[in-house]
Amino acid sequence: MMKLISYPITLVFFFFFGLTLVIFHPIQWIALKVFGYTAQKRTVSILNWFLMRSTNILGSRYQFDNPHKIPGNRPLIIVTNHQSMYDIPPIIWYMRKHHPKFVAKKELGKGIPSVSYNLRHGGSALIDRKDGKQAIMAIAKLGSYIEEHNRSAVIFPEGTRSRTGKPKPFKPMGLKMLMKRAPSALIVPITINNSWKLLRFGQFPMGLGAYLKFKVHEPIENIGNADELILKVEQTITKDIVYDNH
Repeated sequence: MMKLISYPITLVFFFFFGLTLVIFHPIQWIALKVFGYTAQKRTVSILNWFLMRSTNILGSRYQFDNPHKIPGNRPLIIVTNHQSMYDIPPIIWYMRKHHPKFVAKKELGKGIPSVSYNLRHGGSALIDRKDGKQAIMAIAKLGSYIEEHNRSAVIFPEGTRSRTGKPKPFKPMGLKMLMKRAPSALIVPITINNSWKLLRFGQFPMGLGAYLKFKVHEPIENIGNADELILKVEQTITKDIVYDNH
């Protein structure tokens, strides 16, 4: 019954979600070309607030728990599990003062209004998952960028999203490169729960009533053995993941 009900609601959601992307595309372009990076970054933050609000049509709610005073004058490496594309707007909005940039697959760099433009021009790293050398070079460039400009890189070390919420093993190479190229960065683990429920039926229709929860853990200094640090980050994130198929 829930799936049946979700069909018409999903159509309404897609309309407003798509309309938001289309409206903000020229706004973002003008912001960057006329006013520069800061205006474009603010536009992207507002865009993602509207994208979050559009999911409220589906009955989605958000909780972003960040009790830590994370400094704004040093780079961050934000590490999180990955459950759906809807992981991204809350991170951009709630972590906006840290200028989050993403490690994203290259396919997202074209064809999506607003999103593709931001990935190409906002400082993120677009990687070819079939070309390991290109991927590592792009991530290395992002690491150097955040180190120089005190911004943040967001990486999903699982590589692909979990369709049930159950965490997948971390692939450490990209994270290790970020840690190497941004040695002064704080590592900020975030646990995401219930984002996968938006896609419980696949791409269409959308899942209804998801309660997306984001828990920001205590930042970890980028000091010591990289493999041990990555294991600590992975354990910190995964211990708070709650997954089931209901």
